[in-house]
Formats: sequence, structure tokens, C-alpha cells
Amino acid sequence: MSAEFEQLVAQFERFQSKLRNVDETFADLGQLRDEIAALETTAMSPDRSITVVAGPGGSIKDVRFTESALKQPPQALSGALLSTLRQAVAEAARTQAGIVESHVGDDMHLTDQVLQTQAQLFDTTPEELRASMADAQPVHEELHEDYSQQSVLQSDEPEPPQPPPPPSSRSSQGEEFLQHLFDEEDRR
Repeated sequence: MSAEFEQLVAQFERFQSKLRNVDETFADLGQLRDEIAALETTAMSPDRSITVVAGPGGSIKDVRFTESALKQPPQALSGALLSTLRQAVAEAARTQAGIVESHVGDDMHLTDQVLQTQAQLFDTTPEELRASMADAQPVHEELHEDYSQQSVLQSDEPEPPQPPPPPSSRSSQGEEFLQHLFDEEDRR
């Protein structure tokens, strides 16, 4: 009976160990989810006139233009924007794969798969992409005017100042109408 009891104890300990592993895995998955949710990568065009911020799953979180970007011809601006978008989304995918691998291991070789796919799409090699990952430094961007409340189609020429309204000693027609209206009501 002692051997059976020891065998049951050993099985119970293995079961408890597996439960602890499951608990640790779930705790780690919560941290994984938080890290992915906080993921942001920033890419800038070569002339630094366009900045794109990408998030998890390649979502675009922000696009910023400098004044010099808005002075570019439409085709040049479009091309630079698309190139910068691709760069930001690709970096976000590589970063996300790295985060997943750091939490669940690299048995699936996610980063290698992402690099291989991107190498085919961008007509480069996985080694060049891996080198660009190693060379990536945090971007310290310059502060520029906020164009979020402005039309990108506005002219660069300032609007001429409006002359002040001429001083008037008499009331406008609207003021006279309202005054007359209230005077009639008061008489009633």
C-alpha cells in the first residue's frame, strides 16, 4: 500500500506542477496582451517630412506631415506616404512577433517567418531586415506645427488682413428691427 500511496502522491505533485505551469502561462499571457496593446512603432520618410505611427496588427495610429511635406507635388507626397506607411507597418509586425516569441518561445520561429515574408514583399533579404531591426534606434522627432485642425489644401499665402468695420453712429437694420419689435411688445 505504501508504494501505491507514493505513486498517487507523485501523480498529485505532477498534476500540481502542471497547474502551476498553466497559472504562470496565463499570467504571462496577460502581460503579453498588455505589451501588444501598448505596441507602437514610428517610421519617418527619408526627408523626415512624414511620420507614421503603427500599432498592433499593423493598425495606423497617427500620420503627421511637416510643412515641407505639404509643399510636395501630389504624386511625390503619395509615394512618400505609402512608403512610410509600409515601413511603419512592417516594423510593427516584426516587433509584435518578437514580443510573442519572448513570451511563448521561438518554437514557431515567428520573427523568421515575418522576416521571410517581408523580404519577399520588399524585394530584399531577411538578413538585411534583421540588420535594420538591430540598427533601429528610437526616433527623436522634431516638433512641428499641428495640422490636425487645418486643411492640407490651404494656400501657403497668408490671408490679407480684414479692415475693421467702419464706425457707425446708427444701428444696423437688424438692431433696429429687434428694437422696434421689443418696443411694440412693451406697448401691449
